[in-house]
Amino acid sequence: MSLLKVLVYPDPALREAGKEVDRFDTELERFIRDLWETMMAYDGVGLAATQVGRAIRVCVISWKEHRLVLVNPRITHAEGEQVGEEGCLSFPGIFEKILRPQKVRVEALDSEGKPFSIDAEGFLARALCHEIDHLDGRLMIDHLSSLKREIVRRKLLKKSREERK
Repeated sequence: MSLLKVLVYPDPALREAGKEVDRFDTELERFIRDLWETMMAYDGVGLAATQVGRAIRVCVISWKEHRLVLVNPRITHAEGEQVGEEGCLSFPGIFEKILRPQKVRVEALDSEGKPFSIDAEGFLARALCHEIDHLDGRLMIDHLSSLKREIVRRKLLKKSREERK
């Protein structure tokens, strides 16, 4: 297993939508293990393949008793609304209030290609929406006003310049 490099906004690869996975082999297994290891090393709740430069529809989420591997996930039902603070490994140090559905149903495949669905609400629904957004090339800042988006962009550019010094 190895740690993967997490891409940071404004890396253009973060905007690339993931392609459907159709091969469930040892390479995919290894990648999923690396995705888990990377997410845990960064103390994250979730990590999508697109965040590490792989344009495939795979993400992992670890929240309380849930330890999910989702391949080709899709939200098939959403209801209600919640506003809550979100962070993202691709936006280090940035936390913003984001509107998401209160409840979702997600259908996906597991790491072996077996279909399953999960009904989630609250924070887990938020995490599922966040990671699936990544797989669609959408980012948490896309849910912000243009003014807030610009403030976040400037913070990250400033931080990047300071780190290069």
